[in-house]
Amino acid sequence: MDELQPGWLEPVAGGGPLYRLDGVAPRVHPSAFIAPNAAVIGDVEIGPESGVWFGCVVRGDTNKIRIGARSNIQDGTIVHVDDASSTTIGDDVTIGHGAIIHGCTLRDRAFVGMGSTVLDLAVIEEEGMLGACGLLTPGKVIGRRELWTGSPAKLKRVMDEAERRGFDRNAVVYRGLAARYRAGFGR
Repeated sequence: MDELQPGWLEPVAGGGPLYRLDGVAPRVHPSAFIAPNAAVIGDVEIGPESGVWFGCVVRGDTNKIRIGARSNIQDGTIVHVDDASSTTIGDDVTIGHGAIIHGCTLRDRAFVGMGSTVLDLAVIEEEGMLGACGLLTPGKVIGRRELWTGSPAKLKRVMDEAERRGFDRNAVVYRGLAARYRAGFGR
């Protein structure tokens, strides 16, 4: 079979782990880092200085995924959509290792802890945080500077500015790591 059938994955020429689906290819800013064993598929846009780390799957097949500038999607994370809900990840967002992000919105400087799940139509507002292993159920909203934990997640407390600022270090560290790895892989 020399010809790809409609709907089949097609590697993007020179794109490493980027795959076109139904003629739609991911759009990745040249300063972003995509790990060689990640898979970025279909209608996905990744902004400047962002990182999609080892073992991640970012699958924009039934809707679109938008990832802003300087955000980090850490190792083993799955980002997906639903036909009724796209996924939007703002600027300077940190998503910890092994998270599942599905058909939701993470606004600027949101933080998702390791092993957490954010489900359809849920929103984490600017500077909101879902603690490690949390489950944010469909349609729930974490407000600005709110820390939610548990499964299902519930409000634990509102963080003060100093406490919240401490979590911003992750985004800065991962931005530096993305630049190092991009240079190391010759991209």
